[in-house]
Amino acid sequence: MYRVAVIGGQPHAVAAAQELGVEVVLVHEEGKYEAEFADYCERIIHAPITDSGAMYEVLAPLHRERPFDRVLTTSEDGAVATSELCELLGLTGTSPETSRVVKDKGAMRKRLAEHDLSPVRHRVVRSADELADFFYTVNGRIVVKPVDGVASIQIHMADTAEDVRTAWKSLREAGHESALAEEFLDGPVVSVDTFSYEGRHLAIGMSEYRMNEYFAEWEVSTPSRVAIPHRDELRETTYHLLDAIGLKDGPAHSEFILTPEGARVLETHNRLAGSGAPELVRRVSGLSLSRMFLSVTLGIEELPAEPPEWTGGAAIQFFVPPPGTITAIEGVDSLVEQGVEVVQVPPGVTLPNIVPYINRFADAELGVVVGKGVGDEVRELRSVADCVNGYVIVSGKDAGDAVARGDEAVDRVRFETR
Repeated sequence: MYRVAVIGGQPHAVAAAQELGVEVVLVHEEGKYEAEFADYCERIIHAPITDSGAMYEVLAPLHRERPFDRVLTTSEDGAVATSELCELLGLTGTSPETSRVVKDKGAMRKRLAEHDLSPVRHRVVRSADELADFFYTVNGRIVVKPVDGVASIQIHMADTAEDVRTAWKSLREAGHESALAEEFLDGPVVSVDTFSYEGRHLAIGMSEYRMNEYFAEWEVSTPSRVAIPHRDELRETTYHLLDAIGLKDGPAHSEFILTPEGARVLETHNRLAGSGAPELVRRVSGLSLSRMFLSVTLGIEELPAEPPEWTGGAAIQFFVPPPGTITAIEGVDSLVEQGVEVVQVPPGVTLPNIVPYINRFADAELGVVVGKGVGDEVRELRSVADCVNGYVIVSGKDAGDAVARGDEAVDRVRFETR
């Protein structure tokens, strides 16, 4: 029987624990996780997942009683602290240096430049004047974002000097003292989901997105139609990227922009992808990144020798109603009457992540979650964190078919807001 501590994350990452013979101790923050975790975990303890010292205090006694084989996380917030915790407990894990490089977008750009990989003009700026200087140096559109940003929060595009001043003001008001400025890269955004074991990397899925003017993704589909012609280049570049940052084990989610000059790294993460992407990848590849998070890492199952063939397509689309107070939701009953599995969250209930109940739809071609009720508020979609109104997940004969089926289901559910 294996024993692991899992820091933060979502239930899908530990859903296979009992089947694999793995005892899981979950460390999470009170009120920020689903009750579903209790179905898979030996116990749940509370501690701030960004504080390695605090987590050490609650886990060290358990480790002395019955040692953990590994301490793992799929949480971006908890990645650095988990690496530090592994060192404190004397366990194998991703190094703190690697987790810090991944977390710090400026440090990642520096590392890529050192390896002559994916050249992008960039600068870490700490004042409005430094940002303006970079803007005039590039002499074109730039993008400015927090060096440790997540979920597309506080991403600004600047075409003019006034845009630069506005962007810096907004970043400072949000509490950021520095930011990463980059040349604007023109092209579609795609991602590559990989798993690594003892330094060998395997590309498993490739996805693409639909997003709004704030770069907030409201749909993910796989396999990416625009990525297929660049598949070999993306795999090779991803493997070089992971080697450059020193990632040897576990999942990674790397994002690229397909520019006319080739694929350019947007960012990477040493965790499972969000927005339900692991389930989409499972549907088209037959490989569960969530299961591999435990099974391959612990050596229970082998990392496949070659990337999988993709069959069919899958997509997830989030409901994006007009902002305001919900006065009515229509169309749900017609989906239920047609045999669609629908989960409706009670009004006033706030869920801790944007893809709740996704495990329930593992065997369903089409599943729907309605995440809000009458009287609840709908926020403007300014970041992925605002995708809390529910979603549609669907399989199709290919990605285009899945997207079309998702569009149809989303159109059937009508949110009226005031």
